[in-house]
Amino acid sequence: MSITFDKYLETGNQEIDKQHKELIARVNKLTEECLPGKEKNVAVQTLDFLMDYTEFHFNDEEKLQEAHSYPLLQAHKDQHAKFVKAVEELREMLEEEEGPTEAFVEAVKKNVVEWLLNHIQIWDKQVAAYVQEY
Repeated sequence: MSITFDKYLETGNQEIDKQHKELIARVNKLTEECLPGKEKNVAVQTLDFLMDYTEFHFNDEEKLQEAHSYPLLQAHKDQHAKFVKAVEELREMLEEEEGPTEAFVEAVKKNVVEWLLNHIQIWDKQVAAYVQEY
């Protein structure tokens, strides 16, 4: 379930791409630490580790969009908010269990891995193209 940063995930913006590499590294760590049977506290710490960087990254992306008067800024912010909410729900799900379950792993795959790949390939590439144009 690990993500490889490749040309399909490159936005063309060096700073965003650099941050995406770090974000992907943290998502990959999450998927490694959140297998069924792993310790709950390790999974919680890894989820928190992901969220710390996610908040930093989303803030930077939104500042870049504001600086360039990106017309879809609010929609992009809404996408970020959905991701944060999904991760918060994952944390709650994890807190209710003794550790990562099959359902939790599937939720991570859908709400973190697939969301991130889709977000980078669609939303973030649009931002980078807009910033390069203007």
